[in-house]
Amino acid sequence: MILSWPVALAVLFGALLHAGWNALVKSSADKALDTALINLLGGAMCLPLLGLAGGPAAAAWPWLLASAAVHIGYFSLLVSAYRHGELSLTYPLMRGAAPLLVALASFTAFGEALSPLAWAGVLAVCGGVLVLGFARHSLESGRAVAFALANAVVIASYTVLDAHGVRASGNAVGYVACVFLLNALPFGAIVLARNGWTALRAHAGRRAHYALAGAAASVGSYGIALWAMTLAPVATVAALRETSVLFAALLGGWQLRERFTARRALGTAAILAGVAALRLG
Repeated sequence: MILSWPVALAVLFGALLHAGWNALVKSSADKALDTALINLLGGAMCLPLLGLAGGPAAAAWPWLLASAAVHIGYFSLLVSAYRHGELSLTYPLMRGAAPLLVALASFTAFGEALSPLAWAGVLAVCGGVLVLGFARHSLESGRAVAFALANAVVIASYTVLDAHGVRASGNAVGYVACVFLLNALPFGAIVLARNGWTALRAHAGRRAHYALAGAAASVGSYGIALWAMTLAPVATVAALRETSVLFAALLGGWQLRERFTARRALGTAAILAGVAALRLG
């Protein structure tokens, strides 16, 4: 398997979508309700996709169910990270550390060995994460850093699970639709139990247009990534997808008025250099 330019460009577009919906969640006054609403709307959007494409093969279901369980932890940690830290701090830590873990697991999980250039990319990504995550500012946001790094482990876990699942599915569209349908109900039910139907309905009235955009971006971003993993090495796609850290840093500075410091610029550049090396390797 190799990463062709059409697939690479699609993954880059997916990275932009991913940064966009994360910025929408971060901009919300109630991040848990926003995340639940995006999940529920994303699941609803996938119902017609499942009807058109059909479901995945039986061999994919163990991976699918395991991924759904892991995703509950992902969304919970995502909300906690954004509650305690800025997007341009927490997002690069979560998204930048995960490719390192996927790359370390790629040979055992998929028999996909990385080249020396690709490993140089892994080290660059790791260095960028250290610059972004352990600046002086991060010492004042210990909870945000802890939640973000914990979520990096979760992201790497569901990436490996879903890569196995989508390759076994024989139907990437059907697999993606099932992922979002299975993710929508558990997390939505948890948030609904904590906040009540009245609060969710009122929040939907205020944020419906943002949540619809976020749901479409979420489905599109992960759908593109999983489709790409059927055509290219998993570690390469996972790393290339994390160019979303650049989009997130720019969105954090422009839309959310977060400071894009020289340290953050250096860390983002290092991560992107590592992603490029992984792509070329």
